Amino acid sequence: MYEESLRMPLMVRYPPEIEPGTVIDALVKNLDFAPTFLDYTGVAVPEDMQWESFRGLLNGERKDWRDAVYYTYYEHPSVHMVKRHYGVATDRYKLMHFYYNIDEWELYDLQEDPNGMKNLYDDPAYQEVLNELHDRLEALRILYGDSDKLNQQFTDRYLNQKN
Repeated sequence: MYEESLRMPLMVRYPPEIEPGTVIDALVKNLDFAPTFLDYTGVAVPEDMQWESFRGLLNGERKDWRDAVYYTYYEHPSVHMVKRHYGVATDRYKLMHFYYNIDEWELYDLQEDPNGMKNLYDDPAYQEVLNELHDRLEALRILYGDSDKLNQQFTDRYLNQKN
């Protein structure tokens, strides 16, 4: 969930609908791509598909959009050897929890520290922000049906398939 892997540029060209030079600075995730592609092709987005089309952002029709995104990574141990973690990111803050065989929390203020290099989790000046992000993180985990137990089940299946 660090900035280098969380943010990715995307260039889209669709002259009938997108003005050249349009720049969108919204919290769009790669999981939004499939609903967006389906939207552009006129295919209904299945109700059980998480995330949503950002077509309205691209063509200027939509001004409201999400103010936070949920992230989870649970393929550990695996080829990348990245520890399991989940978190919430807003346009300014990021809260991450590394779990499984560790229990570490990280908080970043991306306005003050755009590269996320200084963990502010234990900084008392950020206590109110921390409380809000913990609440938001829990709400998003419930919304998307994520839990540590579910992640453990996925990992167990993954490791059993490799053996």
